[in-house]
Amino acid sequence: MTIALEIQIEELRAELRNADAAECRDIEAELEMAQAELAAAIAEQEGILDAAPPF
Repeated sequence: MTIALEIQIEELRAELRNADAAECRDIEAELEMAQAELAAAIAEQEGILDAAPPF
């Protein structure tokens, strides 16, 4: 899962380099979400974050 997210992040960064001003906001938002997902996935793998619901 993390490899797919890392690839997605790199693709978004490449898109951002070639985007015009109107596209930048959307790509930056998508990039931020992908980075947050990656951080959560890594934390879950390392046992820092428990993905199970609290109930």
